[in-house]
Amino acid sequence: MRTEDVLAATATGLWRWDNGAGTVTLDAEAARLLELPSAPGVFRESEVRSRFHPVDWNEILGVISLAVAEGTLAEARLRIMDERGRVLRTVRSRSKPVPGGEDRKDYVLIGTLQEVAEPQPGTTGAHTPITGDWRRSREAFLLDAGRALAEAGSTTEVLRVAYSLSMPGFSPDGLAVFGVEGERLTIVGQHGHSLGDESPFSDMPLETDYPATEVIRTGRAIYLPTPDDYRTRYPATWPLVRRFGRRSWAFLPLIVSGRTMGTWMAGFRHPVSFSPDERSVLTTVARMLAQALARAGAADTERELSLGLQRSMMPSLGPDIPGMTVAARYVPTGGGLQVGGDWYDLIPLPSGRIALVIGDVQGHDVRAAGLMGQLRIALRAYASEGHRPDAVLSRASRFLSGLTDPLEDDGAAARFATCLYAEADPETGVLEIARAGHPDPVVATADGTAVVRQTEGGLPLGIEADADYPTTRVVLEAGQTIMLCTDGLIETGGHDLATGWVRLRPILERHTGDLEKLADALVQAVHGPTSHYTTGPLADRREDDVAVLLLRREAPVTHPPAPRRTALTIAQAEPERISVARRQLRELLHDWADPDQVDAAVLLLSEMATNVLVHTDGDALMVAQAIGVPGERCLRVDMSDGSDELPHKRRPGEMASSGRGLVLMEMLAHRWGVDPRGAGKSIWFELNEAEEPSLPDLD
Repeated sequence: MRTEDVLAATATGLWRWDNGAGTVTLDAEAARLLELPSAPGVFRESEVRSRFHPVDWNEILGVISLAVAEGTLAEARLRIMDERGRVLRTVRSRSKPVPGGEDRKDYVLIGTLQEVAEPQPGTTGAHTPITGDWRRSREAFLLDAGRALAEAGSTTEVLRVAYSLSMPGFSPDGLAVFGVEGERLTIVGQHGHSLGDESPFSDMPLETDYPATEVIRTGRAIYLPTPDDYRTRYPATWPLVRRFGRRSWAFLPLIVSGRTMGTWMAGFRHPVSFSPDERSVLTTVARMLAQALARAGAADTERELSLGLQRSMMPSLGPDIPGMTVAARYVPTGGGLQVGGDWYDLIPLPSGRIALVIGDVQGHDVRAAGLMGQLRIALRAYASEGHRPDAVLSRASRFLSGLTDPLEDDGAAARFATCLYAEADPETGVLEIARAGHPDPVVATADGTAVVRQTEGGLPLGIEADADYPTTRVVLEAGQTIMLCTDGLIETGGHDLATGWVRLRPILERHTGDLEKLADALVQAVHGPTSHYTTGPLADRREDDVAVLLLRREAPVTHPPAPRRTALTIAQAEPERISVARRQLRELLHDWADPDQVDAAVLLLSEMATNVLVHTDGDALMVAQAIGVPGERCLRVDMSDGSDELPHKRRPGEMASSGRGLVLMEMLAHRWGVDPRGAGKSIWFELNEAEEPSLPDLD
């Protein structure tokens, strides 16, 4: 008896579908099931396709593609329609796809067709790939899984998402992701097992007779529907897995760019037949999981590289400095490698002093980070040789200008760097500061008054090989804090130097205690939600690198709080610095009880400074300090110059444009005077916060 006759007796037909040739060969029974003439023959592909329900045809294409990829049978249910579009019957197809030529897209499908009865409504028949809510649930699940895996930013997050996936109808209770290191199998992560359960599988040779290793060797999925299947195919490793009490297993390759990077294992405590639909879901999830792990692995590597660069380039603050406290922060930009051109440093000097350095190399890329590292080493070398701050920056500028080409490889101008170098004496609190195009430091008193300390400066490093960098002396009194920062702390968020300082000043005035908390608050003010002016969920604002270095001279417990003090040199060639002096004095007196007294002090300061610039040939040195507790303070302002000529009181006419300086002193100041000082003199005045000046009789 022929095979065809035996199959026909059980309502089973044979077919051979040649995808490349576009023909389908049917026996008589297969032709009858497809509602074609009941005789053996060769039919056009389009003629056979017209008998399938359109939805089922799209479904079978995915099933065939999965079977071709895995080398397994393609099984599906197909609804057969007549010429009017009515469904006549449902047939089940079980076929083996065989490659049909050099083109991988061509195949020959050889198998059987058999009529099956559809389950009646209300019965518990198995889900099919062509009807019911299961398919819609599957599609929704795959969309959610794809979105969640795409949003995972690290390997840990990818594994957490994979463990939380709830597959429609057949959710696994145990998952494991295996990787490869050399010639050995490793476990990247697992879920649903107790601590230590992964030990036998965490370091396994790839030659081991184990499903995960075979998947890596062959690149094909392995499905084990029953414990007998597992025990029969893998007797050597069956004793290791039987204790978990699972009934079915699926091992799928994690393939990226044609390379098998690992295996994904899904274990089930309930029997799973691994129908084509279930295998399709598992295969799709495995592909998405592989892509997500590849992206996360690259991100993890980049993040680790960034952290390594930060650790190697950002110094530790070293041992404690007697009488001083130091805090520092570095925050890179949010894009690309988390490292850029900003840096800070703390350098012990041979003289027992300490050097504080902060700088910013142009750019936020690896090139900027490399130049920053080289420049930092050069500055350390020049400082350790004992050079003064101006000489350190001059040598650093020459070094950087020789290190960078006139034009970069991309045609851009050579890189430059801003820098501030301060040499501090812990015993006296004196800081010698040299500045190369960098933002000025900020000095905050013990009671929270913060003032931008104007300092002399030169060009950024690397622009001129022989640039000069004048120094400025700043005395840090007990309890005072000096802040050095890069422009990222000031200008991030669309601010300029003026508005950025207005944003930071309340932070400095509010955090007068713990220096570490002050450093955190400064960064939070720039990057945290308070730096934004919008509502809703907010991400960190990282437009530029941020480096900040804080130094506080601690106040002895037995001494009273140190006075507020500020000083400024006004050169003959820079009369505009009088306005800088007025601004510094207003900042020093920001909480003075009487605003009229503040206006009077600023007016007297202007008169004294203008008198020096007009009537002498030298520079003016302004020193202002406020002593005492709020409400009972005394302000003293000294203006020194190098001339021995003493001022004298005049009686200006009604239309005179000068000669009123000393008259204003007598009217507005509580006390004033002129003190000779060697080669030069100092004119001064005092104002008491708690009293009004007594007006003299001018008649």
